[in-house]
Amino acid sequence: MAFLFAFVAIVLWGSAEGKECTNNIAQSHTYRYQLLTSMNETWNIISHYNLAPKGDHDHIWADLVPRKLLKEEYQHDWDVMLRKIEKVGVLKAPHQRQDFLKQVSLHDVRLHEGSVHARAQQTNLEYLLMLDVDRLLWSFRNTAGLPTPGTPYGGWEDPKIELRGHFVGHYLSASALMWASTHNDRLKKKMSALVANLSICQEKIGTGYLSAFPSEFFDRFEATEHVWAPYYTIHKILAGLLDQHSIARNPQALNMVKWMVDYFYNRVQNVITKFSISRHYQSLNEETGGMNDVLYKLYSITGDQRHLLLAHLFDKPCFLGLLAVKANDIANFHANTHIPVVVGSQMRYEVTGDPLYKEIGTFFMDLVNSSHTYATGGTSVGEFWSDPKRIGDTLESTDNEESCTTYNMLKVSRHLFRWSKKVSYADYYERALTNGVLSIQRGTEPGVMIYMLPQGRGVSKAKTSLGWGTKFDSFWCCYGTGIESFSKLGDSIYFEEGGKNPTLYIIQYISSLFNWKSGQIIVNQTVVPAVSWDPFLRVSFTFSPAKKTGALSTINLRLPTWTHKDGAKGVLNNESLSLPTPGNFLSITRKWNAGDKLSLQFPMTLRTEAIKDDRSQYASIQAILYGPYVLAGHTTGDWDIKAAPNASIEDWITPIPASYNSQLFYFSQAFANSTYVLTNSNHPLAMQKLPVPGTDLALHATFRVIPGKSATKFTTLTDAVGKTVMLEPYDHPGMRVIHQGMEHPLTVAGSSSGCSSCVFVVVPGLDGRKETISLESKSYNGCFVHSGLHSGRGVKLSCKTSSDATFKESASFFGKRGISKYNPISFVARGANKNFLLEPLLAFRDESYTPYFNIKG
Repeated sequence: MAFLFAFVAIVLWGSAEGKECTNNIAQSHTYRYQLLTSMNETWNIISHYNLAPKGDHDHIWADLVPRKLLKEEYQHDWDVMLRKIEKVGVLKAPHQRQDFLKQVSLHDVRLHEGSVHARAQQTNLEYLLMLDVDRLLWSFRNTAGLPTPGTPYGGWEDPKIELRGHFVGHYLSASALMWASTHNDRLKKKMSALVANLSICQEKIGTGYLSAFPSEFFDRFEATEHVWAPYYTIHKILAGLLDQHSIARNPQALNMVKWMVDYFYNRVQNVITKFSISRHYQSLNEETGGMNDVLYKLYSITGDQRHLLLAHLFDKPCFLGLLAVKANDIANFHANTHIPVVVGSQMRYEVTGDPLYKEIGTFFMDLVNSSHTYATGGTSVGEFWSDPKRIGDTLESTDNEESCTTYNMLKVSRHLFRWSKKVSYADYYERALTNGVLSIQRGTEPGVMIYMLPQGRGVSKAKTSLGWGTKFDSFWCCYGTGIESFSKLGDSIYFEEGGKNPTLYIIQYISSLFNWKSGQIIVNQTVVPAVSWDPFLRVSFTFSPAKKTGALSTINLRLPTWTHKDGAKGVLNNESLSLPTPGNFLSITRKWNAGDKLSLQFPMTLRTEAIKDDRSQYASIQAILYGPYVLAGHTTGDWDIKAAPNASIEDWITPIPASYNSQLFYFSQAFANSTYVLTNSNHPLAMQKLPVPGTDLALHATFRVIPGKSATKFTTLTDAVGKTVMLEPYDHPGMRVIHQGMEHPLTVAGSSSGCSSCVFVVVPGLDGRKETISLESKSYNGCFVHSGLHSGRGVKLSCKTSSDATFKESASFFGKRGISKYNPISFVARGANKNFLLEPLLAFRDESYTPYFNIKG
């Protein structure tokens, strides 16, 4: 294509100069929020840091697209530019590729209730319904000079914050996606009211401009003065309105988008004609989100050449140029400034057919995956990329894997899969969705999400620089992408292929119902939740043809690369199928009939994966995975595992049986008007206030009550009266609670055969209440676990035999079901100095965890 030669000039541009196209310090969103809220004068000092190219490099900017196409005397002439771009071969209408897989409509996909994906979607729906339209509109109405009922939201939507309005754009997209996924009537009314009132704001301003901040922000942007990413916010609003048109079927929204784009078309035209195109590119060093992406999408709808030209002008050639010449040098670039630009370049390929942009997207994905990605599929530290294959150092930070970057990398992989049908891109999507997206919600609490997903030793989602957000006073960029991600969990499960016979690709195994209209079949997919004691992913499909005799069609099913052919099975109506090797598709062509049942079984194996760091000191740092799940250890910093030489991973990692959950209990007492529980915080056991579930203290207060050899199963501890038991701390598998003799504190030690000091007899509570039990030492008859009825005081073995009521009360406990419980996917890894309880990263809330281990052997 004609634009290819323009990028060749960038070969002359050294990598150091390439980094001048980004504002390294100020483009950290968290940093800029801190500056704005602190009114720090440092802002004025750093605002021009590496913002514009230095004078000696001005000739380089002159070579960039599309200025390269212009003679010097025409560099300010907008009309000449438009004619030149039309003349060099850009298609008059959007390019239509028949060999791309087609995304299916979210309107035709429904998640099964009760699945992990459906729960996450429902939690997000509850949050979207909580948010108030008047509060979302407050700054838009204020900017338009309209009355402002209600009060504005806080955080990044606060009226004093320059990025205000960005979340409203995300809300427009998220609500459109969620409505397509659920057809919730309340949500439809809310999003329709939001669009209608934004239109009123736009009409009141009268120029096409629509934002929560004044247009003066763009004066500063165009003058390369400090301002917080105004085009970033405009992109979110444009994308949200376009989604309201394309997905939510609101015709008003498209007219609003076109009017907004007319306004910004004129602004960019004015900058170039008044100054030059290089001045426009200087301003692009401020983050602009996916302006090119949304404009290419708009062009695919309108076919308007002005929309195509404006899209080209938001391609960031100083970054895309590095990728075009395959330069492995994205270190220190602000990740989420540039991933959306790559997504936009992928749309450029789709609407123009220019193969250069296909190569850019492919190279970029390979580069990030090979050098800059954690085991979760996420990338970045403190919002930036580090040196290639040097991410071991980043484990010292808690601010790894910005959630926005995962959201956008999923878009990159989705495009690549649609073009290539390669299983590797679908595998990446599964890994990043499972670990990097599902992990950012705090359980089923609506509106509580995180900005960063920490990857270091003994980290916690609650203890990053920002921690968990709040419902109405955060509204970070990752809240915006978060509500979109959880609104489209039915996306990218199914894809269609054009051709003589309908063809369906099923690339994600997520319990769902899909109305495949072109295939005239309703596909019902049911996934058995993965567990550690049954090492298979089990999926079944049933089919309901729209007609008695179905049409001939093909279904292609992904065989993940994480599985093995040995043990894999496919059965169609009791007939075994021959499966290809993992990393390929199982293809079935037939006339599907009612009653057809297809079952798949994929072995889920444990494996380790080295961190992407090629230095010898990091060679032993590895993540542990089970199928697509990253397993993290419940630990505050221990990470050493020593395996025997040549030992298989199953030799030092074992699954936790399902029956163990029935053995989890906590031991409580009431005093001083509060409930206290037996806790193993720092090994001498003590009584602490009843903790909140999902915290480290909840782990420390939960014990596995192991019955003696002669004991039968019990459902309550009162059922175990007269039986011997041992107590294993929940987060210290293999350890036992032991006594150290009379009047000495209880502690925790490694288990061993013949451990007389770790065996207790469950007896009726000494206080005489039916619901309580006491724990008598097996080796010291008449001596009991005793709290002293004091918070924080060590629990000990006491042998008072008098009728003292206080003693009896302090030796009596309510035994209740554990505050914590094992995830269905739980393992024990034998470490060098201790054992680790491993669970999926997505299961953690506030607990400390370690996703990478130092594995030697």
